Amino acid sequence: MSQAANATRPFYWSVRRELWESRSILVAPLATTGLVLLGFLVSTIGLPGRRLETLTLDPLHQLKVIGEPYVVSGVILTGVMMIVALFYCLGALFDERRDRSILFWKSLPVSDLTTVLSKAAIPMAVMPALTLAAIVGAQAIILLVSTLILAGAGVSTAIPWSLGDIVGEGVALAYGLVTLSLWLAPVYGWLLLVSAWARRAPFLWAVLPPLALCAGEHLAFRSNLFTAALIDRLTGADAHAFVGAWPLSGQGPAGLPPLGLARIDPLRFLGSPGLWVGLLIAAACLAGCVWLRRRREPI
Repeated sequence: MSQAANATRPFYWSVRRELWESRSILVAPLATTGLVLLGFLVSTIGLPGRRLETLTLDPLHQLKVIGEPYVVSGVILTGVMMIVALFYCLGALFDERRDRSILFWKSLPVSDLTTVLSKAAIPMAVMPALTLAAIVGAQAIILLVSTLILAGAGVSTAIPWSLGDIVGEGVALAYGLVTLSLWLAPVYGWLLLVSAWARRAPFLWAVLPPLALCAGEHLAFRSNLFTAALIDRLTGADAHAFVGAWPLSGQGPAGLPPLGLARIDPLRFLGSPGLWVGLLIAAACLAGCVWLRRRREPI
């Protein structure tokens, strides 16, 4: 038991180091949650009247109108997570070579493998967990505020609570964030690899080769297979993980929000060849990161 704890301790402290050095990992979801709630509070002006208007609509459109703040908060926070994760990966191994802090970290008894895995764990595990907590917290506050405002206006408080199975939606949200992280694993791996290799402008080195492949394929073969695969990798996680509404994209049948409509399909997701090909690519990229970190000098 103690040997297992000692084996995982360097990894744990390496993850803590990443959180300490990259404050945006914690600040971004908190700041975004604050802005989302501020926008919702501003929108509550005239809320009772708008909620009364929804009573004259059919149930599906009631669901759309009432559930919009919940969908918007989830989409915005998930989008911010993806943006922060992408830029974190670009700087994770590049910045420590640029500021020469790699010389200090290499002096510690922490292997290159542990360091690379701890950096990969940030976008794939830590940030989704933080985003899940932020979304649940924001939606809980939205639900509470809506209930209080409607109660104060003499409107039935059952309306905000009629959005479906709260526990089921929470499970679907957590499942969506996990599948999104797995689906984006090769993207994170590629960005980390570029971060470990590039001597300058890692953003350009990360973006230009895929764009060149897309353009080259179109010019040479008049096809767009690589472009379609790239778009699917960046935006298609929900399509492979859910049936019906797609919670993280915020779109469902006829544009309705996903509340109460989404159905998770883990067997379909796990059976997708794209998932396993992507994970193999991610593993190869991380192996390349370990190899490069052992040999690259400070910039």
